[in-house]
Amino acid sequence: MSITSSSSPVDVELGLKVRTITGRDGSGGGGGHDGGGDEEVLAAKPPEPLSPGARVLHSPQMDSFIVCMVGCNTRADADVIKEGLKHTLIKHPRFSSKLVLNANNGKKEAWIRTKVNVEDHIIVPTLDPNMDNSDQFVEDYVSDMTKTSLDPTKPLWELHILNIKTSNAESLGVFKIHHSLGDGMSLISLLLACTRKNSNPEELPSIPTGKSTSSSDKGGPYRSLLFIWLILRLIWNTLIHFGLFVATVLWLKDTDTPIKGGKGVESSPKRIVHRIVSLDDVKLVKNEMNVTVNDVIVGITEAALSRYLHRLYEEGSIDTTRKNSMKKIRIRASVIVNIRQRVGIQDLAAMMSEGSKCKWGNKIGYILVPFHLTLEKDPLQYVRRVKATIDKKKLSLEAMLSYYVNLFALKVLGIKVAVALAYRVLSNATLMISNLVGPSEEVAFYGHPGAYVAPTVSGLPTGLLVNYQSYMNKMSITVCASQDLYPDPHKLCDDLEESLRLMKEAVIQAKLKKESDNVV
Repeated sequence: MSITSSSSPVDVELGLKVRTITGRDGSGGGGGHDGGGDEEVLAAKPPEPLSPGARVLHSPQMDSFIVCMVGCNTRADADVIKEGLKHTLIKHPRFSSKLVLNANNGKKEAWIRTKVNVEDHIIVPTLDPNMDNSDQFVEDYVSDMTKTSLDPTKPLWELHILNIKTSNAESLGVFKIHHSLGDGMSLISLLLACTRKNSNPEELPSIPTGKSTSSSDKGGPYRSLLFIWLILRLIWNTLIHFGLFVATVLWLKDTDTPIKGGKGVESSPKRIVHRIVSLDDVKLVKNEMNVTVNDVIVGITEAALSRYLHRLYEEGSIDTTRKNSMKKIRIRASVIVNIRQRVGIQDLAAMMSEGSKCKWGNKIGYILVPFHLTLEKDPLQYVRRVKATIDKKKLSLEAMLSYYVNLFALKVLGIKVAVALAYRVLSNATLMISNLVGPSEEVAFYGHPGAYVAPTVSGLPTGLLVNYQSYMNKMSITVCASQDLYPDPHKLCDDLEESLRLMKEAVIQAKLKKESDNVV
């Protein structure tokens, strides 16, 4: 599949060429155009069976959708956005297909291409531009979106355009997309296909890619011994960490604390809040400590939860008899891992091509990272502890096996077993963490310069999901929390911000001390 340029009415208005997303067979795909030939072409396309991941995500226990806020630095022109979507987003097969049901048992069976009327998917509410608290309105609006389902009679996505100024943007679009359409990497890649560099409307945005994992051919005389040692460590780490993963499926669950969801948490009301922090601050901690961005953000989350839970005890809002046993509490985070052969955001054309190693869909596994909720005098200790754990898990097959075991269960044991397996892993842990890499420079969404991107997921069996998303020199932290467990999630956001600030100050102080010692 390729991404090409095409002329359209939106070209004149935006002053740019809109990339058209074509199907694998080279066709433009589903919809948004008038003409009798479209329906005949669509009717000729055979239904496409749901992927294993899509089947799991359509089960009642795992029925979830992605909510993605895209802030813009200008007022949104709904007509321009609608026209742009006709030439990009709805050309994608998943965004122009609806579910068909098995007539015998009513189960969701396959995707079938359909003609898309963009107007049916775009919601533009009439808003008072002079309202007192626009930030609170947006928070309530987005949180309310988690209480309703998507219409199954049409493709499972919608876009809400909110022309209201907030503290971080002049307007925003809020996508609501069923998780079965793709994972975070797939959808961010698709979002990039709808954008251009704001500095050059003819140029594609830069797409960050992960570092190559290939090793050098050069090696010393002990290379064979080192290779054997690494293999032994891989086997040992896999036995330990995947063994704990299996134990989590069977019986091992986190301690019941005020921040852990119970049975049915996936259906509880959710609040979605976000903060924008400096990506440069995160990179400062990363570079000075010689760790990864993932190490830093997981460490930030551990530090913030420590502050949050200790404050609950200090305020006396929960049973204080457990305060002395904090070190014995088992709390783990399910960290989402992309298990594709290539890492980083991939160009959509490469992702959709037949020979690509980086396929569209839900290609994710999990690693379970234990948290130690203690108040550390040195805030960098959280990052050091997380790095030590994640380094061991990197040298194991835990993430890969978590994906393929679920795939095996689905194909051999059936959908009920596969759903139960995924549900128990997520519900027996306390929270989930996700990190996505976005464009490194400012991009324009159909001519609207982007201010930030803040995605999250609602409907999964966890009481807390923390999403990190980079964009330019910013990082959005989005919290999707059960209202029953986190009545005021802004306090947790405060703790996340404060944890990053303390880590930044700590590395600066350590750097100054080191320089001072060198001078002496």
